Amino acid sequence: MVSFSFAGQAFAALGAGALWWPSRQALIVADLHLEKGSWFAKGGQMLPPYDSLATLADITALVTACTPKELWCLGDSFHDAAGCSRLPHEAQDMLRALTGRLEWIWVTGNHDAGGVIDLCGGRIVAEAIVEGVVLRHEADTNETRPEISGHFHPKLRVTLRGRHVARRCYVASATKLILPAFGSLTGGLDAGHPEIVGAVGPDARALVPVANRMLSFALAS
Repeated sequence: MVSFSFAGQAFAALGAGALWWPSRQALIVADLHLEKGSWFAKGGQMLPPYDSLATLADITALVTACTPKELWCLGDSFHDAAGCSRLPHEAQDMLRALTGRLEWIWVTGNHDAGGVIDLCGGRIVAEAIVEGVVLRHEADTNETRPEISGHFHPKLRVTLRGRHVARRCYVASATKLILPAFGSLTGGLDAGHPEIVGAVGPDARALVPVANRMLSFALAS
């Protein structure tokens, strides 16, 4: 857990790719893409069918460790509109156990818009304003208020001592913070991609928590 400041608020980046908001005792995650494996299986591309269980196990571990009062999922929680209905019974049980422990809020995204069905608890919103911070799925370039979002699955790719290294990362400016994808079966877009830099602004930086410090890398458009 690495503490940092954003929009005048204290946050902590967790190694798993989640965000901890101490003053609210809130966890924030983005892009779970539950049931991505079963979605690909429908098209004949067989992937291990355990992505939802793995992702929910990771969230359960965070909830146990942090004991939050609320948890925000910033969109694309399911890989497609029917993903919620495809959850295996074991995954549904895990999710119900989680939503029964705390206030759980689903923010809808482009993948799961109209498809987050209340099978397993929680509250569904398009976006929210919390302590003056906008929580939504995709960054809005016209938004002037502080904003936390997901959508882009940012990863930082660097070369260290001749080795190519890729790490999921946060991307931040003075008013925007993009979270990495939390799901176990999600890819990533280069943090310096023009779409990410364009969404965050010319002062965009990639933030990578390592041990007890935050590494910061300038991103060129």
